[in-house]
Amino acid sequence: MSIPKKEDPRTARSKEMFKNAVLSLLCEGSVISSLTVQKVAAKAGLNRTTFYLHYQDIQDLLTQITQEILNELSDKIAALKHANDLSEKQQLTQLLDYLYIHRDYLLSLLTINQFEEKLFLLIEQLIEGRRRNTEKELPVEYVTIEIKTASLVGIIMWWIRKGLHFSSDYISDQIYFMYRGQ
Repeated sequence: MSIPKKEDPRTARSKEMFKNAVLSLLCEGSVISSLTVQKVAAKAGLNRTTFYLHYQDIQDLLTQITQEILNELSDKIAALKHANDLSEKQQLTQLLDYLYIHRDYLLSLLTINQFEEKLFLLIEQLIEGRRRNTEKELPVEYVTIEIKTASLVGIIMWWIRKGLHFSSDYISDQIYFMYRGQ
């Protein structure tokens, strides 16, 4: 069995600086298509040579950042599946808080890398896991996993695109009320 190689701290710091530079440029209003290696490197305070030590091009950087955010999101959702000490509403609020923190980048992600489809799969896995772990028998007329997932993803995507003036706690309340029939 091989031991995973630990990343050099300088490499990790450089990658973090490039990631922060991209996120900062996107928050300032840059569009993904206008990002260049020169712009990102300048914003990061690093040079183009350092950029090319870690990435093939801008798309490679964006793909790695996207994958990192999706991995973090996946970890959050996996933790929610097993979090017995929190209510469903608290779990949903934590997930929405994470999305809110990354909202600026997520708005850009909506157009690339099939983010919505990946989010759909993650939410679907969460719902499936919660249903498997329920102790009571679900009624036959219970909403299908696909329909419930589609409605949750639709609400989340609307919130990221147009409703961020609402807090994650408010959106969590609305989703909770909707599914609890109140």
